[in-house]
Amino acid sequence: MNGRVRTALVTGASSGIGLQICRLLARDGARVVMVARDEERLRRAARWIQAEQPATATTLIATDLALPGAAAALNARLEGDIDPIDFLVNNAGVGSSGPFADSDLARELSLIQLNVVSLVELTHLVLRGMASRGRGRILNVASAAGFLPGPLMAVYYASKAFVLSFSEALAEELRGSRVSVTALCPGPTVTGFQNRAGIDRTRLLRGPLVLEAQDVAAAAYRGALAGRRLVIPGIATKAMVQALRVLPRGFVSQMARRANQAAPNPPAAAGGVGEEL
Repeated sequence: MNGRVRTALVTGASSGIGLQICRLLARDGARVVMVARDEERLRRAARWIQAEQPATATTLIATDLALPGAAAALNARLEGDIDPIDFLVNNAGVGSSGPFADSDLARELSLIQLNVVSLVELTHLVLRGMASRGRGRILNVASAAGFLPGPLMAVYYASKAFVLSFSEALAEELRGSRVSVTALCPGPTVTGFQNRAGIDRTRLLRGPLVLEAQDVAAAAYRGALAGRRLVIPGIATKAMVQALRVLPRGFVSQMARRANQAAPNPPAAAGGVGEEL
């Protein structure tokens, strides 16, 4: 970007991947606008960052982006009070699990509002300013789940497929400009997301695909600053994504369903806190 990040906006900033990216931004001297739903957790996260980097300028905004209109209200609050955003991280997201026919429809629609609608809205609002200034980076947190259907987590996987496709399309539209869009597609990452999504005891959290939030954040941050279109952290996850290109789709669906089922001898719930998978 011919210079350091000046002002960054990070959603889902109170924990997990979002918090780890905030730490990296603070280390590099950026002003960080931290957005999350839980104000107390957001304040704790900011105190942790400022203990590490006392000179860091942080702005905390507690808002629930799962509510219609929340993204527009957030952008309106920023305009005039905050320097132009030159690094946007759309990290906030939720998941749900279980057969779709038995699911709570209101919860599934709220998931779509947060994972898809608010992400699109906030991207549009921030991107317009970046395009006019000819400078900016957008990092959208998708998932390796975006490459395949997800029985027992159908709406979540579909939401991440949308984020992946949307981000790659924007990256092509912006090719040749000084604004870039990066899709982050990690495998299962150790955060508090698993507990909230109800998947903390599934087969998904066993095996070589599981990553730590700080490692995912580091790969995402480097990739976004370099203007890469796609970041897939972890050798095992990269290999899985390549294999999905040639495996029969029916087999892939069966494989995903098995991964999303409870393990016979489930491990203890994953430690850590976070908002993303």
